[in-house]
Amino acid sequence: MSRGLGDVYKRQVINNKKGEIMNLLKNAWVILITFIVSSCHTETFDVVSPNGDLKLTMELAEENAYGEIGFSVDYEGRRILSQSKLGLETDAQKLARNLKLKSVSTVKHVTDDYRMITGKRSHCVNEASERIYSFENEMGQTLEVTFRVYNDGVALKYGINAITDKEYITHEYTAYAVPKGAKRWMQEYDLGYEKFFPLSTDGKLADRPEVDLWGYPALIEPQDSVFVLITEANIRRGHCGSLLYNRNQRDSYQVQLADKQPISDGSWESPWRLLIIGDLSDVVESTLVTDVSDPSKVEDTEWINPGMVSWIYWAYNHGSKDYQRVKEYIDLAVRMKWPYNLIDWEWDEMENGGNLQDAVKYALQQGIKPLLWYNSSISWLGPGPLYRLNRKEDREKEYKQLNDMGVAGIKVDFFAGDSVATMNYYMDLLEDAVKYKLILNFHGATIPRGWQRTYPHMMSVEGVYGAEWYNNNAILTNRAAEHNATLPFTRNVIGPMDYTPGTFSDSQHPHITSHGHELALPVIFESALQHMPDRPSVYDNLPEAVKHLLSELPTTWDDTKLLAGYPGVEVVIARRKGDIWYIAGINGTNEPKTLRASLENIPTHGKKMSLFKDGTDDRNFAIEENIPLSDGQTDLEIGCLPRGGFVVVIQ
Repeated sequence: MSRGLGDVYKRQVINNKKGEIMNLLKNAWVILITFIVSSCHTETFDVVSPNGDLKLTMELAEENAYGEIGFSVDYEGRRILSQSKLGLETDAQKLARNLKLKSVSTVKHVTDDYRMITGKRSHCVNEASERIYSFENEMGQTLEVTFRVYNDGVALKYGINAITDKEYITHEYTAYAVPKGAKRWMQEYDLGYEKFFPLSTDGKLADRPEVDLWGYPALIEPQDSVFVLITEANIRRGHCGSLLYNRNQRDSYQVQLADKQPISDGSWESPWRLLIIGDLSDVVESTLVTDVSDPSKVEDTEWINPGMVSWIYWAYNHGSKDYQRVKEYIDLAVRMKWPYNLIDWEWDEMENGGNLQDAVKYALQQGIKPLLWYNSSISWLGPGPLYRLNRKEDREKEYKQLNDMGVAGIKVDFFAGDSVATMNYYMDLLEDAVKYKLILNFHGATIPRGWQRTYPHMMSVEGVYGAEWYNNNAILTNRAAEHNATLPFTRNVIGPMDYTPGTFSDSQHPHITSHGHELALPVIFESALQHMPDRPSVYDNLPEAVKHLLSELPTTWDDTKLLAGYPGVEVVIARRKGDIWYIAGINGTNEPKTLRASLENIPTHGKKMSLFKDGTDDRNFAIEENIPLSDGQTDLEIGCLPRGGFVVVIQ
């Protein structure tokens, strides 16, 4: 008995010793992990771009007085965004405050390498460092945040799992903190994205300080010569668009969802929130919007052909009801060697000697591809035709008829904002069009968010305060030059922009930009379908060299470079097609200005230059053709009139 008790005692001593050792090991392990995390914080939580210029730092809830997670961004060693917030909420779970870091993935290298039919560059290549952060709230519910830090920006997206059968994303807490007093060019939110981008330093409109909703893209200059363009990309079925809100803090722009979004199949992933970062050339030349978007869903793309379009509406503030006038614009396309003519609204009421079938037949006989206008029938039920595209069976019937007739594509107008239903409708229109080989152009529409890569037959989108507004009121007359010199740094960065440039005469309200300025716009503004809006007689009376330029002008590009510029002041852009460079510049001010740009990155050896610039007044050109370029010529200096411009062709 005593020996048995002794054995038990010995075993107890041994077990106690083991427990003490295990506790010591456990405590040592905790101390070791704490030491590693605290001493290697940068290695654990930061993400650095492949070229080292950009660094993202994750900020945890315990480091924030409000218990919020967030991030900061450094560019070339300088902090440009601080304490920008993160978080998401559904109608069943809140994943915003007091989130604890659960895990961090290792850094993954991402390479984007793809071809584009349309856009500013035919071959797009970009690299990023990616890291996924997993957070957990008090209920054990998980939020994943994926960051990609590219050489020219930061992309982030959320991922969550549903906890109920019918769950909706209701709020997003992403908020971009902008340095107080920073310059910003932002558009008041509008369902059709048809507003100006006025300069502000306090987050308000000077004439309407109550405005607190802003549309994408939003350009910020947080430090001198360092810029951030805020937007989003890769909208998928079931997503809504978003906008920015700054009522509570004028220097903090929170993402506000346009609609609640359903979580299907038990999980949900957000669109990418994008910050394009760098100097102005980094911003303008960036392809980040398409880099993060889904690859093309169209296998056979031979039928997708960009080009210039003759367009009837602008000159007469009217549609295509008059068959004889429609023929005039088809004939203009023939003379100008433009491949397309748009038959605009009211074609279902066409009269004066012919109907739609006659107009389409006439265009095809002349070698011109007709495009047709449609009302989306979900917003303004004004001009027709109406309700032909809404239901799938009606849409497919209409598409088949168009294909059988020889119509090449459609322009769909008057959409209804950024709701889930509207975004799904865009995709319905695009996906069903592939079978019938129809190209599409969206008007009265949202901005591009990467669909130009996923659906390469989406050739253009309005989403801009463009030349059409000369028909509507007198505001554009005095603001056009500054506005035009802002768009290359804002709206046109993110995708094709159907501004309808090149108005040499006056519509209902006059323009005071010069002929040189107007000629520059089809080069400066990127759009795979470039609608030329003026009267046939105006184009016929242009100088022969100008007509030849407009006849040969590409609408898609192999490369794009910003040579000089500042928002609202001036811009000089170079675009390459094959081995020909087109360089265009505009003066956004009301004073004469010499535009200067470096040709250091433009091949000039053995090349000749043709120059189209302002003449003695704003309604004339000065033209010099086939000027030999010296091998050492690295600078371009061209004098411009107030609101003037130029085009240079190097070949």
